[in-house]
Amino acid sequence: MKFVDEAVIKVQAGDGGNGCISFRREKFIPFGGPDGGDGGFGGSVWLVADEGLNTLIDFRHQRSFKAQRGQNGMGSQMYGKGGEDTMVRVPIGTVVTNVDTDEIIGDLTQHGQRLLVAQGGKGGLGNIHFKSSVNRAPRKSTPGTPGDVRELKLELKLLADVGLLGFPNAGKSTFIRAVSAATPRVADYPFTTLHPNLGVVSLGTDQSFVIADIPGLIEGAADGAGLGIQFLRHVSRTSLLLHLVDIAPIDGADPVEQVRAIEQELAKFDPELLERPRWLVLNKADVLPEDERQKVAEDIVARLGWTQPWFLVSAIARDNTMAVCQQVQRFFEAQREARRESADEMPANDVRLRGDA
Repeated sequence: MKFVDEAVIKVQAGDGGNGCISFRREKFIPFGGPDGGDGGFGGSVWLVADEGLNTLIDFRHQRSFKAQRGQNGMGSQMYGKGGEDTMVRVPIGTVVTNVDTDEIIGDLTQHGQRLLVAQGGKGGLGNIHFKSSVNRAPRKSTPGTPGDVRELKLELKLLADVGLLGFPNAGKSTFIRAVSAATPRVADYPFTTLHPNLGVVSLGTDQSFVIADIPGLIEGAADGAGLGIQFLRHVSRTSLLLHLVDIAPIDGADPVEQVRAIEQELAKFDPELLERPRWLVLNKADVLPEDERQKVAEDIVARLGWTQPWFLVSAIARDNTMAVCQQVQRFFEAQREARRESADEMPANDVRLRGDA
């Protein structure tokens, strides 16, 4: 299935039903009072996160969603039936923005989470509400209010633990094939990956994490060059970034300059991304003689002034790739332990308040 991570849709809630003008007419009661009922509420439009979806491609075919109108009020004080809500399923990780105001309405991050995007209109009042001591037979009612109409932009951000960064052809797709069951297309030309790929790395019982192969970035990506910011946003949810670098690019490019270029694009897009844990993975070690690999890798690390963990691997030969994954697993286990300790140290009343919220 083709990956689509952006869509614009129109949602329209149902209008409220109109109030009714009616009078009680029964045998022996020829001049009964008003008994017009209220109109029903219009249906609303909701977005619902569904773990069974992983792309927004369905919105290429259907872009408009409308909820049911409320029924008009009736005589004998009968209220109109409310309109049925419309549920629109979207993938987990969908960010919803109002196109007109550019305001983020919500972020759906859990299966079953619902987001109200268009409120149904209120039902109008029947003439029973307008009876008074001076007007015993009111011929007045109110119409239902219109439902909300909005144009929404849907953006899908991948929910992955680890994001792979790097220039096109750095070996990211080969790496994800080596460590998971994912099978992205691999070839020796830039932009082999045109859509993000997800892979689950399993290291044993209850030891797994999700890794995302983000399409290669180039200079100017944050300004829209190449595949641009379409894919930069996918790294924003990841807890750890693995920065893959071709240790000996065939075009003679300097790996250090390539790392710096990616760092500049991250800083332009979101400076906080540079503060996120980012490990250096020097790939394609197999292209160098065995006795030179370590020396070349250490030279790159020294020129970068790299202080975070780094690894020398050959993804195509699967050399040292699982060692990287084991370190990643330890990183997440340490994070979970730190969160548990933080929760244990929290005062009892804070825990209770958070639970109530």
